[in-house]
Amino acid sequence: MSAPISLRSNIQLGVVPTHLGFSHALIPDANGKYPRDAAGVIRVVAGMRELCAISPVKLNCVQVSFFPGTDPAEIDELVAGLKALDLAVDFILMVGGVNPMNPADEDAVVAQLLPNLKAAIAHGASNVASTSIEEWMSANETRRDGAAFEAAVAQNVKVHLRAYHEAGLAGSCVQSWHIEFLRPGEFKTFTNLERGWAFVSAANKALGGKFFKQLVDAAHCGDSGLTIAENAALIARIAEAGDLGIFHASAKTTRGCLSTDDGWIGALLTAAAQTGQLRQVFVELFDHADPVLEMLRQLDPGHGIDTRDGRTYNQVAADGLADIARRLNNLAARGILHA
Repeated sequence: MSAPISLRSNIQLGVVPTHLGFSHALIPDANGKYPRDAAGVIRVVAGMRELCAISPVKLNCVQVSFFPGTDPAEIDELVAGLKALDLAVDFILMVGGVNPMNPADEDAVVAQLLPNLKAAIAHGASNVASTSIEEWMSANETRRDGAAFEAAVAQNVKVHLRAYHEAGLAGSCVQSWHIEFLRPGEFKTFTNLERGWAFVSAANKALGGKFFKQLVDAAHCGDSGLTIAENAALIARIAEAGDLGIFHASAKTTRGCLSTDDGWIGALLTAAAQTGQLRQVFVELFDHADPVLEMLRQLDPGHGIDTRDGRTYNQVAADGLADIARRLNNLAARGILHA
């Protein structure tokens, strides 16, 4: 179908295809092979093909989670399939079972980051992103403050600059590395925008440039404990420092249909647009019944609410894209974004 909504600004709009399911589509098997549909097509490619067909707005980009141990030939096929849909492919670097704040885990963290950083370069990616500043849902961590927080920042700087240099990111096609904090419970230490930015700022200072960027996820901001006004003020400061990165349009708590959001996406999207530094916006939803996310449902039962209202998840994602496209167009109409 032809897309009835035309974007009126220069913002790139896409999705993080987590709504297709980590276990169903994104996580490779023990041999590094991706899940495939009955026709033998990688499910991420098949799902994105359907979404591009039903979306009321043309997608520019997709931000895909890449896990350590994935067969390089599978990555080649996945990226080629997505590029065939006229999508720019950004890499999300997944790290698991290691603690980036722990010096004893440094080698293991770098070992997980390097293959997919090199793959991002090989496939011409402009951006990479990660939550690689803390171990997800660690049972052994407590919140680090004061000197312990500063040590965590310093170790993360060491790890990420080592990965930067060993992967050969300097002078490559990769222009930015976007860092995402997670809500309390998922993380213990880097749990709000200010704490995430502490790492980004320190990493850029150590590197002597503005390569690292702070990713703003509306859902995590909403669940972080800071108010909308506090987050908006931080977004302005981060942008003024030259550190603002990608925006995730995702509903707090449920991580489902954007209609379950309580004003966070609209307010923070506007705050990011007002800085003049916003470049990419991704709609991000999660399958409420994904087996891989059982720990999130235990952390907050709201994550397990079915927000589809009779739709498929691709239809929910298409509705989210329409919502964000209208918001971006009206930000342009109001002069907040450049048309």
